[in-house]
Amino acid sequence: MMTNFRNTVIYTGVTNNIVRRVYEHKNKLIKSFTNKYNVIKLVYFEIFDGIETAISREKQIKAGSRKKKIDLITKDNPKFLDLYDKIIK
Repeated sequence: MMTNFRNTVIYTGVTNNIVRRVYEHKNKLIKSFTNKYNVIKLVYFEIFDGIETAISREKQIKAGSRKKKIDLITKDNPKFLDLYDKIIK
């Protein structure tokens, strides 16, 4: 999940290359929801072995309330820190 500077927008997506995809969002390389709302901080992610499982989990998260998404983020990242540096190492 990604958010903006003020943590007011939460974006949930799925990708087969998280480093590339977050880089694209951060650098506004793709005209999309994230570009429009300045969504540039990676605040939560999960890694899966298969795309089917990842897509299923994405749908589950998207169907949840904003509170459930915030609870999921704050469980491991209470300060909504940008986790991008953790995935590029």
